[in-house]
Amino acid sequence: MSVDLLLTLVGLCLGVAACVYSSHRAGLPRDDMRPKRLPWQFFIVLSGFATFLMLVHLVNILGYETGPGKGLLGGRFGGF
Repeated sequence: MSVDLLLTLVGLCLGVAACVYSSHRAGLPRDDMRPKRLPWQFFIVLSGFATFLMLVHLVNILGYETGPGKGLLGGRFGGF
């Protein structure tokens, strides 16, 4: 197993864990009227985006090329 694959899998697992934890924290009820110290919804989006990038990187490591002109339908915009 290569180091790139191992680090990508670790990053993918950490990204999913961060997304789940942030979602849990964002959903907790508030007893007082003070504002939240951390914007948990922003952390959900940020960790979800980072996880998606790790997933694309994992697909690239496994041999499928992504990017413009490399899609399943060919062409930059799906062959149209």
